Amino acid sequence: MSFLLPKLTCKKEVDQAIKSVAEKVLVLRFGRDNDAVCLQLDDILAKTAHDLSKMAVIYLVDVNDVPVYTQYFDISYIPSTVFFFNGQHMKVDYGSPDHTKFVGSFKTKQDFIDLIEVIYRGAMWGKLIVRSPIDPNNIPKYDLLYQGI
Repeated sequence: MSFLLPKLTCKKEVDQAIKSVAEKVLVLRFGRDNDAVCLQLDDILAKTAHDLSKMAVIYLVDVNDVPVYTQYFDISYIPSTVFFFNGQHMKVDYGSPDHTKFVGSFKTKQDFIDLIEVIYRGAMWGKLIVRSPIDPNNIPKYDLLYQGI
C-alpha cells in the first residue's frame, strides 16, 4: 500500500514538508517499502488518509534516503512515525521511555485516527506533548538502545 501515499526522497523535501504544512498534523513514516511491518503500517495510513485529510498530511520517508533525519530522531527500529504541527515537533506520551516517535505499526485504524485527533486538538491548544489515547496493550514494547549509558 506504500504506493498510495506520497514519498519524500531527500532531506530538502522533508524540510519543505515540515515548513510548509500549516494547521494540520504532519505524519512522517520512516521505514522501508519492502519491510513487512512497514507495509502493514502503510496499509493503515493509506486507508485513513482520506478520513483524516482535514487534520493530517501523511508522507513516507525511506530511512536510507534521509540518513540525517534517521540519526536526528534516533530511528533504530522501523517503522517509526514522527508527528509535527506548524513546523513544531509534537511529542506523545505512550507510556514508554521515548516520546519523540511511535515505533511499530498501529494495531487498528481507529488507534491511528484517535492519536491524530488527540495530537491535532492538543496542538491547537498550544501543547507540545499530549497523552496517547491508544490502549497500552496495543503499543509495541521495545528497549531503547542507549538506555543505561
